[in-house]
Parts: sequence; structure tokens; C-alpha cells
Amino acid sequence: MSTKELERLTLHEGHDLLRRGEITSQELTQTILERIQAVDGRVQAYLRTTPELALEQARQADRRISENRRRGQHFSPLLGIPMAIKDVICTRGVETTCGSKILQGFVPPYDATAWARLRQAGAVLLGKTNSDEFAMGSSTENSGYFTTHNPWDLGRVPGGSSGGSAAALAAGECTYALGSDTGGSVRHPASLCGVVGLRPTYGRVSRYGLVAFASSLDQIGPITRDVTDCALVLGSMAGHDPQDATSLPDPVPDYRRALIPEVRGLRLGVAEEYLEVGGGMESGVGTTVRQAIARLEELGAEIVPISLPHTRYALPTYYLIATAEASANLARYDGVKYGFSYPAEDIWESYRRTRGLGFGAEVKRRIVLGTYALSAGYYDAYYLKAQKVRTLIKQDFDQAFQRCHALLAPTSPVVAFRIGERVNNPLQMYLADIYVLAQPLAGLPSISIPCGFSEELPVGLQIIGPPLGEEIILRVAYAYEQATPWHSMAPPLEAQREEEVP
Repeated sequence: MSTKELERLTLHEGHDLLRRGEITSQELTQTILERIQAVDGRVQAYLRTTPELALEQARQADRRISENRRRGQHFSPLLGIPMAIKDVICTRGVETTCGSKILQGFVPPYDATAWARLRQAGAVLLGKTNSDEFAMGSSTENSGYFTTHNPWDLGRVPGGSSGGSAAALAAGECTYALGSDTGGSVRHPASLCGVVGLRPTYGRVSRYGLVAFASSLDQIGPITRDVTDCALVLGSMAGHDPQDATSLPDPVPDYRRALIPEVRGLRLGVAEEYLEVGGGMESGVGTTVRQAIARLEELGAEIVPISLPHTRYALPTYYLIATAEASANLARYDGVKYGFSYPAEDIWESYRRTRGLGFGAEVKRRIVLGTYALSAGYYDAYYLKAQKVRTLIKQDFDQAFQRCHALLAPTSPVVAFRIGERVNNPLQMYLADIYVLAQPLAGLPSISIPCGFSEELPVGLQIIGPPLGEEIILRVAYAYEQATPWHSMAPPLEAQREEEVP
């Protein structure tokens, strides 16, 4: 098998080759490491790679595979498959900085539960991917280190905040990746990079070891090449965790059994608020998403018009709640306990200089907004009111799911925008997430899948499910994927010249 074919393998294709003994984990891992060395200087998806660890894990995987094959036993589909992890997820012994200078040099003494479960299944860690600082951003331009580039056009952003993970996957620099989704940060970059990204139901995947941004919204989710891989990764890391009080006790189904290429008999809702003319949606995106909805109707689904009247308030509601929780969570970074510390004559000056120099502009902006929303005299007017609107948003979804099995929507109102185009306009940047904010507020699962192109750049279709409705959204996504070619397309990275990188 050629190097190029190994770079584009899905997780389940890699598993089949390992099971049949046609490749080894060491061969696959070495190929991907060489790919990273060849292209990441232009893509800049990784903050740090772990080649020695990856090759040692690959050697151990090959031994396990050989032993299982000798005994005639099945083994985990994740065993021996190289993957990447967003740098907000703790990895024991591997530096975890959250894309921030304030945590430079921090090496966690423990693994996040999601990664621990994948590691136990035999996953091979290639490295930690770039992220907007503390997952705060929509373009990965807010990293404290450098900007990641979109493999489809190196002059454009990959989305955020899990832009490093999505770009690495699209560029052939891993077989799958983990991201975190607080307000769309798995689904948005998946859309802009032409891959699959899933945000699980809140509590379905443990948050233990995920560095907190907004605790009532954060979730770890898989970023994969196709829906089958998404189901496999989710099934491996989901489930109750006694170390996370918000972890759900519900049993984890076999998500791969939900992957049937059939949507007949399903009612899929389309909210007028998501497809209305105006509101910042590019015409090419709107046309592509409508064509995807029409394709699902051709496949036998019933398309049901619905209304989500409070979704228009999702953006201000999200930014009030998320910034308030962020201001509390980020108070721990004071230069005393861990991370960057600026020496000064007194403790208050040390606090001020540590946070002033350690945090970037976007993190400071959100801390200020959140502190203001929680301050005396403004709590009722802003934070409390936002929580009440959050309830109304959830009630809209509850009513919609009484009529529909799942909902359809765009993932992003725009295709990947140019690097630097929105970085000095926070409101314009926030509007890029307008279609992916309501679902975290309601705790719902949602998946973004490739559904076509606009201006030769990927467009994502979002499928939203009821609580613990991962099986239904995976089924719809799989049926659409099997009837379309979009998931199999790769970016023309080699055709782009070095001077095209800003």
C-alpha cells in the first residue's frame, strides 16, 4: 500500500488492514509521522509531537495484535491507530498548555478520562494539536503560539477552537483526533475543514481532565474522516465516570449498530430561523445546505418545517453564560499554584503581571465580560436573565423533538474566511458560531458532516438530536454520507505553493 493511501485511511480501514496483517501499527505510525514532518511546517496543526511515545505505543500495539491474532481473538478497532489530541485535554507526562503562554511547561500528572479510555483500547498518540487559547475562539488565531492554516486553502483559517485537530486530520497528519466543544468548537472546524465532528450529549463523555472553559457547556468530541469512525471513537470513550459529577450513568449503546443507510420513516425538522435569508449566511452555503436537505428527502426522509423562536437569542445568551463561567474557572491561574509566574515586590503586583502577560487578548476580553456579568448590581440583569433564556431555548428544542426525530441546519454561515479577516472584529468573529451555540445551551448532541462546497471550500451540514440521541444523528449522517461523495474528498495541499502561506 502506498504512503499516500496510508495517510488517508479511515480508522476502520486501518483496523481491517491490521487485523489481516497487511500493515503494522509501526508502519502506519511512521508514515503519519513522516507526513507531519513534511507538511506541518505549512499547516501548523501541532503544538508538539510525541514521536518516541507514538512509536513505542505502536510497538506495544503490534505485540497485542499479534497475540490476539494467534489466539483467534478480536481486538479493539482503536488498537494501533495513530491519533491526535487537542491541547486542552490532559495527557500524563505530555505538556498540556491549552494554547496559552500561562501554562507553558505544565505537564499533567494524570490523563483525562476520555484519553485514558482510548489509550487503554490501544490508541497511539502522535501529539497535541493547536487551539485557540483555553478554547476561546472560532479560528485558532487566538492561540498563544501561532495560527493554524486550513489545508484546503493555506491562506484561510481552519475554524476553531479545535482547528488544530481538524486541520491535522484534513491534511493527513493523523487518522482521527479529539477536540472539545463548548460553543461549536468541534463542529465548526469540522465544517470548515471538510471532516466529521460530533458534540455528544452533555455528560455522555467525561469532562475529567478537560481543562475547563465553561463547565456547564464543555464536552469532548471526536473529529474523524467518516461517520463510522465517529461512532467507534465515541463508543470507546463514552460512559459514566465517578470522577466527573456531571457524567451520565446511562449505559453506552453500540453506536456502530445504528449505522444503517436508511432514513425512510424518519421526520427531520428544518427550522426557518436557521435558513432565513440574511443574518450573515453566505448564499453559496445556503444553497449547498438546501441541496443536502433535498438529498435526504430523496432518500425517503420526511422534511418537517419547524420553528425555534428563541434561537435568535442564543449568541448573547451563550456569551453571557460562557464568559461568566470562564471568569470563575480562569481565576486559578494566578502564578502561585502552577504555570507561568511573574516575580514582583508584592503578591498583588505578581497577580497582575502574571495574568496580564500570560493571557492573550481574547481570554482577557472574556474574563472582563464574565466578571462584569457576575458583578453586584448586574447579576440579575445579565447572568440570571441569560439562564432563563437558556431554559426557553431548551424548551423550543423539546417541542421540536415531539414532532421530529432529528433537526437539520447549517454548521457555519460561512466557509473558511481569510486569516486576519475577522481577528480585530470580535462581534463578526462570534457570529461565525451562530448556528452551533444553541445546542450546547440545551445539552444536545449534534454532528457536522461534509455536504458539498462553496467557492471550492467545504460546507458542513449539522444534524441535531434529542438528549442521548447520538444513535439517531449517526444514522442520518451515515445514510447521507453513503449516498454522497463529499467525505472522501481531500484538500489539494500539495498543489499549494509555499509562498501562499501568510
